[in-house]
Amino acid sequence: MGRIIIVNGSPRAPKSNSKQYAALFKNYWQGEISEYDVTAKKHAEICGKLNAFDDLLLVFPLYTDGLPATLLQFLKELEKYPISYNPRVHAIINCGFMEPEQNQPALEMIKLFCRQHGHLFGSALCIGGGEAILTTPFVFFVKRNVKKLAKAIWLGKPTELRVTMPLSKKSFLKASKKYWIRYGEKHHVDIKQMETMKIEDEIE
Repeated sequence: MGRIIIVNGSPRAPKSNSKQYAALFKNYWQGEISEYDVTAKKHAEICGKLNAFDDLLLVFPLYTDGLPATLLQFLKELEKYPISYNPRVHAIINCGFMEPEQNQPALEMIKLFCRQHGHLFGSALCIGGGEAILTTPFVFFVKRNVKKLAKAIWLGKPTELRVTMPLSKKSFLKASKKYWIRYGEKHHVDIKQMETMKIEDEIE
């Protein structure tokens, strides 16, 4: 009992915010934990071992109002495996938008996948301002909700939680603009480069 596998669905899993959220979850989980980054591309091997776990926690960022392609590839592989016993599925989803409800379409996609393939869905935490909140004084709001999520999963009492920074939209936009300008300067990218759709081609 209490065996959970955390699947990091981020395209940049080893250096992602999702990894940091998974690390927070580990602080509050009382049982056995295994971890898997989808970027390792060993989906078949991991899917074949899921019957050994009680819970599966998907941790990923919102990508164009949906699931990252890297996570979709993992789920496609999971479709191939017959269900004798499978873990209950949970999710931590973070987005750059201030409103945590922006994550709802992605959450509904996970729920639909579970319904279509016979998996049980459990609990979820949707995080707004996920790119920045971990480096602000408001991080304790996230920690508190991650702790609640871990407890809900442990007790088998499904819940859906939402958290964001307690800022007005105007304040959030102002702060986020400063954040990205500083981030760009750190990587030698100016505002004009950030505003073009060809930024990746130009900085390679």
